[in-house]
Amino acid sequence: MDFSFTEAQQDLAGLARSILTDWADKHEPRPLGNGYDAELWAALAKAGLLDAALPQSVGGGGFGLLEQCSVLLEVGRVVAPAPYLAAIAVSAAAIAEFGGPAHAERWVLPVLRGTATLAPALDAGIDAERTADGWRLSGAQTAVPAGSFADAFVIAAAVGDHDELIVVDRNTTGLTVTPQQVTDGGDAALLELDDVTVGADAALGAGAADWARRRATIAWCALQLGVVERALEITAEYARTRKQFDKVIGSFQAVRQRLADGYLDVEAVRLTLWQAAWRESEGLPADAEIATAKFWAAEAGHRVAHTTVHVHGGVGIDLDAPAHRYFVAAKRAEFSMGGSTRQLRRLGAALAHEPA
Repeated sequence: MDFSFTEAQQDLAGLARSILTDWADKHEPRPLGNGYDAELWAALAKAGLLDAALPQSVGGGGFGLLEQCSVLLEVGRVVAPAPYLAAIAVSAAAIAEFGGPAHAERWVLPVLRGTATLAPALDAGIDAERTADGWRLSGAQTAVPAGSFADAFVIAAAVGDHDELIVVDRNTTGLTVTPQQVTDGGDAALLELDDVTVGADAALGAGAADWARRRATIAWCALQLGVVERALEITAEYARTRKQFDKVIGSFQAVRQRLADGYLDVEAVRLTLWQAAWRESEGLPADAEIATAKFWAAEAGHRVAHTTVHVHGGVGIDLDAPAHRYFVAAKRAEFSMGGSTRQLRRLGAALAHEPA
């Protein structure tokens, strides 16, 4: 068996790291979050990173989930102000998978050109009903990631016993978008829909909502891997240079143990992420693997985030220092698409339904 990354994954990850680290070196850090940098988003588009991991049918490079995860890992390492997860890995990917040429022309191509963004609203709270010529949506959803600046939303709306994934333009009558600031200080939005009406072709079809939720969960795991991987690196670097009692703190047994545990946690996130992503990309049953990956992204992410702050001491909570940015980014990724308890419940339910 060959466990090495594909050439496309390596090339895209290398290009992403080059662009993102160069951007980070030239810009002041944003201690309170990711935000959105239109210049960086356009640069990623110009380099071909936005379209590479989408099907050729929508103008992409023909790659998919594994390549998206490789890019997301690099976004997480820099905690970059680029909504790649929301716009590409979830929203544009769902439209490419379930939509037609008209959907791609209207919604996906502007994103690939770096002139627009999309945001997924996948939690409960919005209902939809069929009308004579389309859909009527009502309800609200809070903390929609990348929602404050999104040009359109991919909304999972409840219709009876299932959900429909429906694309809604930001300027649609009845839709109110209120910017919010969440755990990591990044951009989010409260969506309020008051009898919003859209055409029949706005719905992406059966299975799209569940598909988008699986992809979003995997994407958050990939982003979290980048966050905790880099957080552990900067913590180890700090422990090698910071002195206390005339000794570097990395020589203290307790610090070494925390860093060793952190290494094991990062590797657990890495292993379970790639297992889940590979099975999903191959069309194999992956619900248990996705829940396992998100459990480790949450549980290990929590531990590594706290190790980062504890080893840095007071510097770890200094808003001008990098450690704080990784702490809050890891905490947001920990709970997005469900924390560790929710994932264990999903695994328990799956095991309970398996034959003895």
